[in-house]
Amino acid sequence: QVQLVESGGGLVQAGDSLRLSCAASGRTFSNYAMAWFRQAPGKEREFVAARTWIGTHTYYADSVKGRFAISRDNAKNTMYLQMNSLKPEDTAVYYCATTASGVITIPTTHKGYDYWGQGTQVTVSS
Repeated sequence: QVQLVESGGGLVQAGDSLRLSCAASGRTFSNYAMAWFRQAPGKEREFVAARTWIGTHTYYADSVKGRFAISRDNAKNTMYLQMNSLKPEDTAVYYCATTASGVITIPTTHKGYDYWGQGTQVTVSS
């Protein structure tokens, strides 16, 4: 049973930084894709960033490119999202997700992911 547990959310001011963590358990992840999505009230869940556990390619939404960075610690089976220069429009519940098998192309839509964490709230005040 794959489990994903996010942490690190909170209330910050515009311009501040936060680092989200996603602790994964239940299998070894190898070439599986891991991603961060977010969902603001009244909006659809949107892609933020993604990578595989063993590769070097990373993908970002245009809205966060240059401000956010996705990374992983294989020894800890943990994925991170470093968020810098936060803006009020970054306010959302952030979810981490993983695929159920290895990938050749990293998905950038929520339909491409099979397991989800419970989410962590990020609120950015102006």
